[in-house]
Amino acid sequence: MVVADDQTVVRRGFAAILGSAHDLEVVGEAGDGAQLLKVVAEHQPDVAVVDVRMPVMDGIVATQRITAEHPGTRVLVLTTFDLDEYVYDALHAGASGFLLKDVTADRLLDGVRLVADGSMLLGANVTRRLVADFAAPARRSTPAPGLDDLTRREREVLLTVARGLSNVEIAVELFISEATVKSHVSEILRKLQCRDRVQLVIAAYESGLLTT
Repeated sequence: MVVADDQTVVRRGFAAILGSAHDLEVVGEAGDGAQLLKVVAEHQPDVAVVDVRMPVMDGIVATQRITAEHPGTRVLVLTTFDLDEYVYDALHAGASGFLLKDVTADRLLDGVRLVADGSMLLGANVTRRLVADFAAPARRSTPAPGLDDLTRREREVLLTVARGLSNVEIAVELFISEATVKSHVSEILRKLQCRDRVQLVIAAYESGLLTT
């Protein structure tokens, strides 16, 4: 993974925490968005941990560029304020989730692992509040293209994804294996023509499958 933050102490602190885990490796750091793009292009990491407010190019624009140009790299955004306008912009740009900068070391490590695994790092309450904001009321109850093609089980999985559950949590709730969950999520993404789990959440709310 790579870590981007314009504050050197913060960046190196996060990098040290992440690098201490036996299953994680920090392959690069960046102090601004432009530098981040270069580091991502060079190393093609699984995850980029990105601060929102950076010079030269902010984290929102950098996230948009990364998700468009390097789809194999998932972005975990760091923010100082819970649910500020930058977070909404980041999710629209393709980020897989976000954490507050005062996150504990254990939560940071778990968060990166979840994002690397393809999960969406948003708690259930946060998910509902976020989707309520950018799934416009006028567009709700409009079935997403491909929704009718989902099997009964795929609809069940979609609903759990929309509630903010991780693959492990979905497996436990539906009494299926984690590998089966991953397979279902991949098929749902394909059928609904969604880029990631965040878009699946939005599609579920806009189709009227869930309400806030």
